[in-house]
Amino acid sequence: MSDPTAELSRIIESARRLGVEVDEAEALAWLSAMADDAATTDIAVDQRAGVFGHRISMLDFSAADLDHFRAIGAIVEIPDRPGVIETALALSGSAAQSKIQTHPGDCDYFERMNILAPTREQACAVLADAIQDKILTTLRGPRFRFTGARFGQYPIGGVIGTTSIAAGSSMQWTQDEVRAGRKEYSDHVGQPILVTWQDAAQDPGWVKLDWVVAHPSSGGLAYATNVIDVTWEAPDGTITPLDGQLDPYFQEVYLDAASIPIFSKLAREVAGDALDDYLAALHGEIRKYVDPGHENYGKVAKRLYNVFRLTGRHADAAYLRELFDESGAVLYQVASLIGTLDEARSFDFDRSRIATQLDQMVLSVVAVLDGPRELEVVASLLSLRAAILDDAPDRQSKVAQATDETLRLTNAFFVERLMAVGSIAAYLDQLPPPDARP
Repeated sequence: MSDPTAELSRIIESARRLGVEVDEAEALAWLSAMADDAATTDIAVDQRAGVFGHRISMLDFSAADLDHFRAIGAIVEIPDRPGVIETALALSGSAAQSKIQTHPGDCDYFERMNILAPTREQACAVLADAIQDKILTTLRGPRFRFTGARFGQYPIGGVIGTTSIAAGSSMQWTQDEVRAGRKEYSDHVGQPILVTWQDAAQDPGWVKLDWVVAHPSSGGLAYATNVIDVTWEAPDGTITPLDGQLDPYFQEVYLDAASIPIFSKLAREVAGDALDDYLAALHGEIRKYVDPGHENYGKVAKRLYNVFRLTGRHADAAYLRELFDESGAVLYQVASLIGTLDEARSFDFDRSRIATQLDQMVLSVVAVLDGPRELEVVASLLSLRAAILDDAPDRQSKVAQATDETLRLTNAFFVERLMAVGSIAAYLDQLPPPDARP
C-alpha cells in the first residue's frame, strides 16, 4: 500500500509550481480513505442523508445541495408503478462529485428502471408509455422546459434536412414529435420513413431526456439530463437489459436509500468485467476530447479523474481534485452555460432569469481573467448577451463565437496544468489504443 503522506508531498510540489492551491488536510484525508483496503463492500450508505453509492463516489459527494438535487430529481425522474416499474434515481458526473466540482457543468442524473412484465414486448410497451408520459407532463413549468429526448435507434440510414444519419444511431425527438408519437425522415433516395414511438421502444438503445431547469433558490439555469438504463424482469426472475448491456455503478450517488433493494437486485446482474469495459469507454472519450476536431480538456480532466481514482493512481487523482476547485475552472462552466442559455431562450424561458445568468457569466470571467484576454472574452459575452435577449438574426454566430473563445481558454487552462505534471502528461502520451481493455 502506498504512503498517503509521500503521495501528498508529490501533489503539493506539482501544484505549487503551477500556482494551484492545495487543501493539505482534506487531500490527505482523501488519500488515506482511498488507500484503506479494509472496506468489506464497495457500496457505502450515508444514513443521515439517506443516499448511497460506490465507496469511491461517496468520498466526493456533499449533502449540502441535496435538497436542490432532489427537487430537480422530482422533475426528471420516472416514477415507480407498483408491481410494474421500480426505479433508483442517482446523480452522476460532476453533480455527484459536489465536494470537488465548485464549477460544475450540467446537472446529470442516471436512473435504473426495471420493468416487470410477462414478455419483452409488453415491457417495451410499458417503457414507451412511461417515457412519453414523463415528457408530456414536464414540457413546461415555472422552473423548467423540456428540450428533447433520445429514444430508439434509426432502423435504416437516411437524411433529416441536410443531416445524414446512420442506421442504428440514436433517434432524437422534439416536443412535437413526442406529442404526435411519430418521427418522419427520408432514406438516401428520398423515400419517406415513418417510425412510431412504439416502434422506437422495441429497440430503445440509449435513453436520455433533457431539460433546462432553474435552481430552486438561486434561480441559476443549467441543463438537467436523465439517462435511463432500462431492464425487463420476466416472471421467472430473469433480468434482461433492453439496450443489451447493464450499466455499471462506479460514478453514481443514489438519492433515496429506500431504493437499495432494486439497486442491489440489478447490481448483481452487472458483468464481472464491467470495470474493464467502463475504463475502456473512458479512454475512448479521452481520445475523442484530445483530438483537435473535438478538443475539450475540461472533459479530459474529468474523465482522467475517474480513471485515476479507479485504477490506483490516487496521487494524480488527488491533484485533479484540487484543479477542479481552481477559480480558472469556472471557464469550463461558462463554456457549458452558453448553450444552455441559448436553448432556454429558444424554449421561451423567463427572460429575466436568462439575463441574470448572462450577467453572472460576465462577472465570473472578470474575476478570473485579466488584460487583453479579459477584454476580448467580456466583449464577446456582452455581444452574446444582447443577441440572445433580443433574439438577433446573428444570434447563432454569436453563440458559436463565444463558445469557441471560452472553450479555447478552458483548454489552455487545463492543458497547462495537466501537461506540467509528468505522470499525467506521460499517461496522455501513451493512451491505450481503441477498444483496449486493462
